[in-house]
Amino acid sequence: MARCHVCGKGTTFGRNIRHKHSGRWERKAPKTNRPFRANVQKKTFVIDGQAVRLNICTRCLRTQLKATA
Repeated sequence: MARCHVCGKGTTFGRNIRHKHSGRWERKAPKTNRPFRANVQKKTFVIDGQAVRLNICTRCLRTQLKATA
C-alpha cells in the first residue's frame, strides 16, 4: 500500500544512524538508508451513494472523521 488516494502521502527515505557517535571523524557512525512508510489503510467510503474502497492514510482518516462528526 504505497500511496494515500486523498493526499498522496507515500514512502519517503531517511537515514539510520547507529547509536555510537563518539570517536574521531575516521570512525564516524555509519548511516544507512531506510524507508519511512506511510500508515495507509484500506477503508470503504460511501461517495454519492456508491461504496468506494480507498487507500487512505490515518491522518486523512482522522480528518475525515472530524468533518463528518
